[in-house]
Amino acid sequence: MLAYRHAFHAGNHADVLKHVVLVHVLRWMAQKDKAFTLVDTHAGAGGYALASGYAQKKGEYHGGIEPLWGAADLPPPLADYVALVRAFNGGGALAQYPGSPAFAQMLLRPGDRLRLFELHPTDHRIVAAYLGERAHTAVAMADGFAALAKELPPPSRRGVVLIDPSYELKTDYARVVAALREALQRFATGTVLVWHPQVQLVEAAQLPRRLKAAAKDAPKGWLHATLHVAPPQPGGFGMTGSGMFVVNPPHTLHAALAQALPVLAQRLGQYDGARFELEQAGG
Repeated sequence: MLAYRHAFHAGNHADVLKHVVLVHVLRWMAQKDKAFTLVDTHAGAGGYALASGYAQKKGEYHGGIEPLWGAADLPPPLADYVALVRAFNGGGALAQYPGSPAFAQMLLRPGDRLRLFELHPTDHRIVAAYLGERAHTAVAMADGFAALAKELPPPSRRGVVLIDPSYELKTDYARVVAALREALQRFATGTVLVWHPQVQLVEAAQLPRRLKAAAKDAPKGWLHATLHVAPPQPGGFGMTGSGMFVVNPPHTLHAALAQALPVLAQRLGQYDGARFELEQAGG
């Protein structure tokens, strides 16, 4: 568990999908004056240097943020996301990629609460130094799954939960489903974002069905977006794409992703079969 470092994958196609959704959800939450809470169960380091040995080892950002970086014809949801990545880089060249905590730092208002959980000691130290002094913020080296019991419901009864473990342990799949059930039991109206990989595992194939079952009674239903960018590798190794499952989604999210996903499939796709899927139920 503690060997995983997201720095190897920073800015890849999965980060793009995850953060496009996160940005839209946080923008939507901030439209109301009342404060809200963001709980990030697997926060990572908060930001990543793309010139580092970690990011350069696989260079996954070349198939993620990089093809979007210089594009001038992006639909609004993607243009907004890329503009935030540019702001994180100070308006200069693409040298850094913001993690979810950095997007939160840019989009949360001063009165909004932020709760970050990260078990890797190095990443925890980095994100704590980065955001630990922000008002209404707590950064803990603790199990984010277990933390939901004490964090929900948030004081204002407005909140977002982001759940995106590495899934390096097969037990993460079951823990994600349990965490979603826990979140909805404690905070039925909360917006919950679950990122999941597309890999050649039975647990990965079954996860969307299990998430839909867990969210069947959510007041505003659920939305599921998937992006397929690469063919399976020999032996079934590697991530072929990823998905975002959103419970109690903003009513504007489906339309935003209907604009964004075709562009992502076209520009990030690594083979002729690259595609996307977008489905919504309830609400």
